[in-house]
Amino acid sequence: MPELSPIHIAFLLFPDVTQLDLTGPAQVLSRLGNATIDLVAASLDPVPTDAGFSLLPTADFASARQPDILCIPGGFGTAAVVEDEEALGWVRQAAAGAQWVTSVCTGSLILGAAGLLTGYRATTHWASHDMLAPFGAIPVQDRIVFDRNRVTGGGVTAGIDFALALTAAIRGEDHARLVQLSLEYDPAPPFNAGSPASAGPEILARYQAITAERRVDSRQRMAAAAAALIRQG
Repeated sequence: MPELSPIHIAFLLFPDVTQLDLTGPAQVLSRLGNATIDLVAASLDPVPTDAGFSLLPTADFASARQPDILCIPGGFGTAAVVEDEEALGWVRQAAAGAQWVTSVCTGSLILGAAGLLTGYRATTHWASHDMLAPFGAIPVQDRIVFDRNRVTGGGVTAGIDFALALTAAIRGEDHARLVQLSLEYDPAPPFNAGSPASAGPEILARYQAITAERRVDSRQRMAAAAAALIRQG
C-alpha cells in the first residue's frame, strides 16, 4: 500500500467555541492517515468552550505552521472573533496557503468577516443563515457545501458529515467509509427535532427565547463586521 501524503490541519480555537464544532471533525480528520492537527489560538493558555471545559492550544498565531486544511469552528464566541483583527489576520494568512479553507456551523461567518467567502456558495447553522449574504457569500440550505476549495458545514453535528465528505475528497470514498466504520458512525437519533421544521413551532420558540439576547448581540456585531468588510473594498 503506497504511503499517504502528509497533511496538516489547523483549527482556530477561541473562547466560547462550540467544542463539538471542533472536536467532531478533528476526530474524523485525524484518521485521514499521515495527518497532524494543531489547535491555534491567540496564546497557549487554556481556552474555555461553551461546554464548560477548556481546550489546550497546541500553537499560537505566531508559531502556527502553514496548514493544508484550515477549519474554523463556530459557537457564540464567533461574535467576538469577527471583531478581532489579530485572529482574522491569522485566518487570512493561513487560508492563503491552504489547499482547503473550511468551516463548521457559524465558523463560516468568521471566514466571511475575513473576506474569504465573497462569491462562494456556503452554509452555516440554520439560525444564522441570513448572516451569510452580508459577507458576500451565496447562502445554500445544505448540510455540506463544496465550492472550489471552500467547504462549509451546517450546524454543530454537521461537522462530522462535513469531515467525512472532505476525507472522501482527499483520500477517496473507500478511506472515508473505513473511517466511518471505525467510528461506528451510524446515527439513529431518539427524536426527530434536528431542524426548525421537524422540531415544531413550540420547541423552536423555546430555543429562540433562550438564545434571544445572545442572538441580538451577535447580529449587531456581524452587521458591523460586514459593513467593515465592505468599506475595506
